[in-house]
Amino acid sequence: MAERNAYFTIYRGGTGEVVEKKSRFIGETARVTDEEQAAAFVEGIRKHYYDARHHCFAYVIGADGKLMRAADDGEPQGTAGKPMLEVLTGRGLANTIVVVTRYFGGTLLGTGGLVRCYTAAAQAALDNSVIVEKKPGTRGVVRAEYAEIGKLQYLFNELQIPVLDTLYEASVVFDLIVPPGQTGRLNKQLAEATAGRISLEKSGEVWYAEAEGKIILE
Repeated sequence: MAERNAYFTIYRGGTGEVVEKKSRFIGETARVTDEEQAAAFVEGIRKHYYDARHHCFAYVIGADGKLMRAADDGEPQGTAGKPMLEVLTGRGLANTIVVVTRYFGGTLLGTGGLVRCYTAAAQAALDNSVIVEKKPGTRGVVRAEYAEIGKLQYLFNELQIPVLDTLYEASVVFDLIVPPGQTGRLNKQLAEATAGRISLEKSGEVWYAEAEGKIILE
């Protein structure tokens, strides 16, 4: 799978439940960035719902979605993990896991019924999660004189460039995230605004998201 320009992921996990013929399907989501975290999350669910019959899961790891896993955990093959994985990929999610725990209600649901219930439980859990869009960006700083603060703040706002922090030292230092494709435009306008004295000092490439009024770095 090609590297993405952006992807969606969990900022805060959620829970959702579906009941069908007395069988309970309880979905839970979380953000994970490697298989160890995914395994730990599944194990935590198993311990919490220790008396349940099935703990099926699916996850996608990596911004490019290169690592995908799904497990039916004793349900008929292809009735749980695969449809849950399709829910994740259908929403463009990465670094995300969903686990659906089933308490058997005494009535067989058939393969079609299982697919519908596991799909619905995964969707319900995601609907109750806080999901953010992660985008690639360039992190860097801009150093300026105090007299130029207002001019630069206006410029950053106009270009929709998130300011992570502002340090007031001998000069003012703006810690920035520059969105994709904006670096050249930023440097051009900085040069025009300051007669070529100021430019972005890059420090690295990052993935970032905006959630609840703040910037989230990966």
